[in-house]
Amino acid sequence: MIGKKMETALNEQVNKELYSAYLYMAMSAHCDSIGLKGFSNWFMVQYHEEMLHAMKIYEYIQRQGGRVQLKAVAEPPSEWESPLEMFQKTLEHEQFITRSINDLVDLAIQEKDHATQIFLQWYVTEQVEEEENDNDILAKLNLVGGDKGDRNGLFMIDKDLSARMTTVPTDFSKGIEAALKGNP
Repeated sequence: MIGKKMETALNEQVNKELYSAYLYMAMSAHCDSIGLKGFSNWFMVQYHEEMLHAMKIYEYIQRQGGRVQLKAVAEPPSEWESPLEMFQKTLEHEQFITRSINDLVDLAIQEKDHATQIFLQWYVTEQVEEEENDNDILAKLNLVGGDKGDRNGLFMIDKDLSARMTTVPTDFSKGIEAALKGNP
């Protein structure tokens, strides 16, 4: 059984994860509109990952006897000056999510909610990966000169990002565990 305080905090995290998905979908759309199909692909894959993150928490709340309460998702920005700015904003956003996950772990410890503390360890590890990926792409963008840099370098990065494929299920209709196991 999940405590009310933890239930509320996890519901807030579902909203943050859904906003993350919405933000990355907006970034994908923007990149597509300016001809950076690889960047668009990278952000759309990120959208799918964020939806998985939201759904894992959604189902965890239910499995623990809690009640999911969805709130309005804020409208994300729709335009950015450059790919460099998008990845700077992406890193800032992921750092915000990392702090939020860490706050949830702290709350689970405070509430002596061992099940939720164990559940959240996956997110702690995931956030290390998220920030590392963003930092790697930022380093490449800065290497080619950032906003005013080498267009050929930007196109090479775009091509590299086009190869990213989603590794998460996109159909959650049978539940997240079934989707992760590949069961219909």
